[in-house]
Amino acid sequence: MLHSLQKFFLFMASKPQRLHQIAGTNFQSSAKRVRTMATFTAFEPTLKDAFTRYAQYLNDLNDKRERVVKASRDITMNSKKVIFQVHRMSKYNKVEVLEKAEKDLAAVTDQYVSRLVKELKGTDFWKLRRAYSPGIQEYIEAATFYCFCKNGTLLKLDEINKTLLPLSDPSLHPLQINVLDYLLGLADLTGELMRLAIGRISDGELEFAEKICRFVRDIYRELTLVVPLMDDNYDMKTKMDVMLQSVMKIENACFSVHVRGSEYIPLLGSNDPSSFLVGVPDTEL
Repeated sequence: MLHSLQKFFLFMASKPQRLHQIAGTNFQSSAKRVRTMATFTAFEPTLKDAFTRYAQYLNDLNDKRERVVKASRDITMNSKKVIFQVHRMSKYNKVEVLEKAEKDLAAVTDQYVSRLVKELKGTDFWKLRRAYSPGIQEYIEAATFYCFCKNGTLLKLDEINKTLLPLSDPSLHPLQINVLDYLLGLADLTGELMRLAIGRISDGELEFAEKICRFVRDIYRELTLVVPLMDDNYDMKTKMDVMLQSVMKIENACFSVHVRGSEYIPLLGSNDPSSFLVGVPDTEL
């Protein structure tokens, strides 16, 4: 009994000390909480201003992206018109058709590409490349298609970028078409050349079709050396498969004409020296 009373008195003697320790701990926690809240309150205006600036920047960037997409669609639509104009070419109206195509291509550059350049001031063209890449690819396709039909040569990337320099502000970094967009546009060019070759064969211009075949074959052979060294690009690999199909279609068409050319029978009254009907007048219906 005496031992229990000693324990009780010892506990009551130590209890005030423990209460002081608990009270001191609570006081320190409250003081630390007050200092933390005061620190957060001091930085709150700065954080709020920073997030406001970030929100405004993202809103402006999204608005610019929408304008860039609209400009890219306009470039795509008007570049297709240039391609359709070149497809109207024949051996009888080549000069007139190409002159009209040259004017249309210049209008695309001055009106629509220039609007895209104004939107992409500074280095924004790296951030928004996916937004305007389809239009640039179509523009490259139209420009290279016109150049081949007029001069029989390939329009180089440096030549295209040189035409875009006057559209940019000299004080800012000019818009330069990158190599990937150029190669993607070049891959699309082979499809248009395939259609042109088939049309020229049907019009009897076999030599021009064979020239197109050699040109497309050279492009495909050179790109097969470059594409494996590029980064994993799904669009380029897909277009390489389509390009191979275009090469095969042109080769098969030219081969068929050569193989079956001996089966061709000239019309009555033809002046073809190889015809056995030379000098025979046309029959009257």
